[in-house]
Amino acid sequence: MTLPSQNRPCFLLAILVGATALVALRLFDPATAGVFPPCPLRELTGWYCPGCGSLRALHQLLHANFRAAFAFNPLAVISLPFLAYGGASYTSFQIRGRYLPKCFVPAFWIWTLFAAILIFGIARNLPMRPFNLLAPGAVLHL
Repeated sequence: MTLPSQNRPCFLLAILVGATALVALRLFDPATAGVFPPCPLRELTGWYCPGCGSLRALHQLLHANFRAAFAFNPLAVISLPFLAYGGASYTSFQIRGRYLPKCFVPAFWIWTLFAAILIFGIARNLPMRPFNLLAPGAVLHL
């Protein structure tokens, strides 16, 4: 099955934008370059959101620096393979007309993941050890 002609331009544009973003993220360090916008929650409140440090983590992953990537946002690094599989499955659907094999995830585990993300977001803002080590890049300064 081929990609419907009406979806092809949007899909190709999304691939192009994604590839351009990855190249920019590989070339420019989000910690020092002013190319990437700051986290809105961090700017408004001073708190780290669960996603804070994700761009810096991805930048480090693109440079094969796994320790620094994990230090910036462990949750993002752990969830990246699952997000990549979801993206690959969607790409497979757009190209071949069928998704990659799906696995059923019970609602309990979805709610557990939601709770883990919330707890991670709260814990990384607590000003006491060991929680303050969850702040983006804090482990690198030990």
